[in-house]
Amino acid sequence: MNTKPIYVLLFTLFAVTASQAQLFSKEKIRNLESVDKATISWGYYLGFNNLDFKFDYNSNIGDIQTERTTGFNVGLLGNFRINDYLDLRLEPGLVISQRNLLYQENYFADFDDDISDSDLLREIKSTYVYFPLLLKISTKRVNNFKPFVLAGVSAAINLSSNEKNPDDNSSGDFRMVKNMQFFELGFGIDFYLDRFKFTPSIRGVFAMKDELIRDEDPNSPWTGNISQMQTRGVFINFTVQ
Repeated sequence: MNTKPIYVLLFTLFAVTASQAQLFSKEKIRNLESVDKATISWGYYLGFNNLDFKFDYNSNIGDIQTERTTGFNVGLLGNFRINDYLDLRLEPGLVISQRNLLYQENYFADFDDDISDSDLLREIKSTYVYFPLLLKISTKRVNNFKPFVLAGVSAAINLSSNEKNPDDNSSGDFRMVKNMQFFELGFGIDFYLDRFKFTPSIRGVFAMKDELIRDEDPNSPWTGNISQMQTRGVFINFTVQ
């Protein structure tokens, strides 16, 4: 999926919100001046994700293509203020995504059965219970906006992993590790509106370990050539505090 329109939409949203928040007003009216002084604050977020897989292979017989779709994020925010420029954030939530794996026919050269279209496609539907712990590093507030960068780690439970399923791809079931860890890096802007703080952000998500559960057959056309499979992707979240 081409993510360029998403970036264009996000940039447009930044620009429109900035004008409404009087970012360039000579009067420099400051909204919610004390909102960042609270030691602990709360909020919620809604957003989108676009996830992919990074593959490493045992032999060069062609790449497995990943067809990405746009998923959905929702969750809560707990913010602990360290000082004017540093915050520690916990953002537990739910991440729903789907990725389709498209195999080439040469992966099935030694496959005894006839190849069907269903053999060449694996739909990977994932529902993660997500627990990110992030360090927010902000610049000095300017009028009614404040840019920042985010970095941290997250743990996730994949409720759709099929990890304990005794059936594998020979029965049409693709299996993944249930418990995962990720590294995250991103940026965003806090916009101080009249009644609340609105924060669009974008960040990259990168798995820290292999998450593939291999088939019983070591020569399986679906998993036999994969030495490592790791999630990577983009989250776009809109937070209200």
